[in-house]
Amino acid sequence: MASLFICGCDVLRLNGGEPQIALQQDIEIRGSKIAAIGSDLPLPADAQMQVIEGQGLLAIPGLMNTHAHVPMVLFRGMVEDVSVQSWFNDYVFPLESNLTPEDVYWGALLGMAEMIENGVTSVADHYFFMDEVARAVETSGMRANLAWAVFGHQGEAQLDETCRFVERWQGKADGRITTWLGPHAPYTTGPDFLKLSAVRAKNLGVGIHIHVSETAEQVALSLQEHGITPVKMLAETGVLDVPAILGHCLYPTDEDVQILSRVSAGVAHAPKTYLKLGMGEIKLQRLLDAGVPVGLATDGAGSSNTLDILEQLRIMALVQKHAYQDPTTMPVGEALQIAFEGSAQVLQMGDSLGALAPGRFADIALLRQDGMHVFPRFDPAANLVYSSRGADVDTVICNGELLMQNRKLLTIDKEQVKKEISARLHRLSQRTPGKRIAVYPA
Repeated sequence: MASLFICGCDVLRLNGGEPQIALQQDIEIRGSKIAAIGSDLPLPADAQMQVIEGQGLLAIPGLMNTHAHVPMVLFRGMVEDVSVQSWFNDYVFPLESNLTPEDVYWGALLGMAEMIENGVTSVADHYFFMDEVARAVETSGMRANLAWAVFGHQGEAQLDETCRFVERWQGKADGRITTWLGPHAPYTTGPDFLKLSAVRAKNLGVGIHIHVSETAEQVALSLQEHGITPVKMLAETGVLDVPAILGHCLYPTDEDVQILSRVSAGVAHAPKTYLKLGMGEIKLQRLLDAGVPVGLATDGAGSSNTLDILEQLRIMALVQKHAYQDPTTMPVGEALQIAFEGSAQVLQMGDSLGALAPGRFADIALLRQDGMHVFPRFDPAANLVYSSRGADVDTVICNGELLMQNRKLLTIDKEQVKKEISARLHRLSQRTPGKRIAVYPA
């Protein structure tokens, strides 16, 4: 059983949405859980106890990425300055047709290395060849909710394969892996396939991770073809009868928000993608006032370019102030509440992640606070939202295990990952006319 003792760090807590910094605290970790937090804790007489000097470091709950396509880092920077339709149909769907399982494994490791270096300990990933992503999770030491993305045109046989994946990997990697189903979106599956997915999820006792209402055009198309919004389609097909992670959900109607307030679903918010692809923005207070959990996400690096949650945190807070034309909108505490407690709720782990407290999982990031960009340190919580960088992350712990210490990755060989991916880039960057994994509807 792993035993860690962090000496003298500062600890971020949220008390009723207000950030508080407890100075010079010790954190005792036993196995996968936090055992104690306090000042001047007695150092346990345990020969196996590893002591981490935390003076000057800020301890925060491990950051959570509630909606990503992690192996898409393979296409980072390949698709820029195009419309949403062109992004899918002319670039991403054709490029993804090149992927092999082994490509996905190395892409997943690259993305996980990036996330660990940025203090991210948990990710909800929605992609293809998910056995390989699960293998990467085992190696990396991260925590993950994994859903194998499937399109309606692939049929019931492919859905059944994703069900077998759920059964193969549920609870594996010392309990760090959770598996759900991942029908891609209402616009790429249709009602019958969604009903089938919902039945399979209920039978397996798992949730569903799905894109929904990403653009105003998608909502308009759903109303035209089906007479209901995408969110209402999820409700009527049974998708919302199980726990759900809803990617984006930028355009819910008032009725949609009320539907979501009554079910076990959370919204994964990835504002950098929305800005970059000109998708528009949601005023998040609509969801928060209705009690709908909102968490932070990066989406894929094909659209957001990084898997840096601190970047998304800053963008979210700024965009919300801009959207409301009100600088008092989304104060620091509310932004941090979304990043931590909200993200944990979206992952259906609100009782075990998102706060540093005894009994919670020991998923912790320690950030340096000595950079010129965070000096003076009047308000470390405000610095975290508006000044801190991923490069400030010094040490990362997940499930009680060290994944990075003093900026050195301990579970992933970065040079090997770069070498493997470099050898694949020419093949992966080719677009064959007429070859794509799916079609984005116009």
